[in-house]
Amino acid sequence: MSLPPDGHVHTEWSWDTVTGSMAGSCERALELGLPSVAFTEHADLTPWLIPEPVRPLLPDHFRVRLRPDGVLEPPDLDVAGYLASVEECRSRFPSLRILSGVELSEPHWHRPRADALLAAHDFDRVLGSVHSLPGQHGHHQEVTVLSDRPPGNLLRAYLTEVLGLVESTADFAVLAHIDYALRSWPAEGPPFAAAEFEEEFRVVLRALASSGRALEVNTKVPLPGEVVRWWFEEGGEAVAFGSDAHEPGLVGHGFAKAAALVEACGFRPGRTPHDFWRR
Repeated sequence: MSLPPDGHVHTEWSWDTVTGSMAGSCERALELGLPSVAFTEHADLTPWLIPEPVRPLLPDHFRVRLRPDGVLEPPDLDVAGYLASVEECRSRFPSLRILSGVELSEPHWHRPRADALLAAHDFDRVLGSVHSLPGQHGHHQEVTVLSDRPPGNLLRAYLTEVLGLVESTADFAVLAHIDYALRSWPAEGPPFAAAEFEEEFRVVLRALASSGRALEVNTKVPLPGEVVRWWFEEGGEAVAFGSDAHEPGLVGHGFAKAAALVEACGFRPGRTPHDFWRR
């Protein structure tokens, strides 16, 4: 089976990576035989309050962005520079289909900014995602640093916010990493059991299916197979694959296993190698 396209890749144009390389990611995609790659750079619209114990542990390129009050405010995406790099790579790697894109973080909270960004630029792929939840003192906090909540409660709160995004009219085609909160699931203690959260996942998947958007199978932390099966059972039409790579070596990571899982759940490759997989 040939590998599906990677529809979620970050490069040096995403503020949160110092290891990204658009050219290197193209070379890796060609090495793997991927039909196409979408560079969906971060447009993180929500400032985060970083808990004080976490601040010294942040990497330097995060820490330098902290305000005195401990709030990290992600910078705007340099769209002009990013799109110029896309065109350069399209010229340099003509055998690889390269899609422009953006990952909008909480666009339902920031409609004027999100809508203005999309109106000004014709991106090929738009991901919608949730990275943060309401936190202390009226601020928001990034989900993976919210260690003061039981993991099950955090996951349920996260899925509730994802439902808000999905039910909104925010403009995006693919829901990214529905399982993002699992990235902070503690190694110690009871392991994650998808069945305990089946109804919460199904509510989101049902709404996503009704919206006509696609579900991303994100391989950074392999999406539990039950979630893909529930997506099919709830009437989901399309699946996208995303490595969420922040460095070239992780482009297409885990795609062979992910493709086998998606196929076992009833989805098939699209009409062309670049398409979403469909039921």
